[in-house]
Amino acid sequence: MKLFDLTGKVAVVTGGSKGIGRSICENLAEAGAKVVVSSRKLPACEEVVAGIKRAGGEAMAVPANISDKGSLEALIAATRKAWGKVDVLVCNAASNPYYGSMSGLGDEVFDKIMRNNVLSNLWLANLVLPEMVERKDGVIIIVSSIGGLRGTGVLGAYGISKAADMALVRNLATEWGPHNIRVNAIAPGLIKTDFAKALWTNPEHLSRAEGQSPLRRIGLPDDIGGIAVMLAGKAGAFVTGQVIVADGGATIV
Repeated sequence: MKLFDLTGKVAVVTGGSKGIGRSICENLAEAGAKVVVSSRKLPACEEVVAGIKRAGGEAMAVPANISDKGSLEALIAATRKAWGKVDVLVCNAASNPYYGSMSGLGDEVFDKIMRNNVLSNLWLANLVLPEMVERKDGVIIIVSSIGGLRGTGVLGAYGISKAADMALVRNLATEWGPHNIRVNAIAPGLIKTDFAKALWTNPEHLSRAEGQSPLRRIGLPDDIGGIAVMLAGKAGAFVTGQVIVADGGATIV
């Protein structure tokens, strides 16, 4: 048994054009999966696809906007049209349009955060679950955050959405586990991505984050990509409903 072999599997990754999502796409492809790279901007997705193909993998680009249910339906339909199925769904795309006290958080902004970071994941899950039930096999991975485990004075709404993702994973895992469908979350700490650029480009914040981490560094996208491969394959066959924290130990100190 090859624990990390995904040959023959089809994976859809949202937010796959850069950062953590790009690493997940590249690592799933390296493990043998056919990967659908999705984000809002097609050229950025095509760049990732080109890199995967140069490395000998299989991938295609399908743009989608996670705030639009019809767009996500089209994403899954395009995947099925090209490759016939979805074995692995990775919900990585998210938004964080607000930084500051929740006392100044507008209702529309909060609604957007919850729609993009939680509801879109449920939409996607419900789109792929029926076929996974038929096969008695399937994997769903939601990229959450340690923001869902800790309090913060400036990223409160984002943290609430990521805590909700953890609850979503537990509930989906409970409901669909009898059909051999595994649902898990990955909760990264501070990762060197464009999404978190405001945090790691701040020398004071970076120094504090590194000093408080047992590993004395912040993460890189590939620190997360490999975890997705584990959860998607035989190595993760007995793991479901869990939140895999990858934060260099930041939450244990």
